[in-house]
Amino acid sequence: MHEMAITRSVIDAVCEHAAGRRVHVVSLEIGVLCAVVPEAMSFCFELAAEGTVAEGAKLEIRIAGGVAYCRGCGSEFDVHDPILLCRCGSADVELRSGRQLLIRSMEVSEACAQPVDAVTTRRP
Repeated sequence: MHEMAITRSVIDAVCEHAAGRRVHVVSLEIGVLCAVVPEAMSFCFELAAEGTVAEGAKLEIRIAGGVAYCRGCGSEFDVHDPILLCRCGSADVELRSGRQLLIRSMEVSEACAQPVDAVTTRRP
């Protein structure tokens, strides 16, 4: 299952960008032609996050459709499976989206406040 390796890479990137802050939510966009099973990735996420600042974080996955361009007739069309064939019958198409796997956003805790120096603190 390659989803575990991909999920570990996502966790590594998230933890690096979190810079020590606790991660609460990770939002991914996965292209419909990405060859990643979202349910498998969800299962792997909890395991891959164990012992990291992302442990216990919620994973949100949005599936993005594919778009292709036909060089034969010049039309752009939606792609839902790996068969890239235009309505005009041409197979001379360029895939423009659908294979992406993006970390769209992540929610992290704010950095801890520095201790206040008691000497400079005014008291009412």
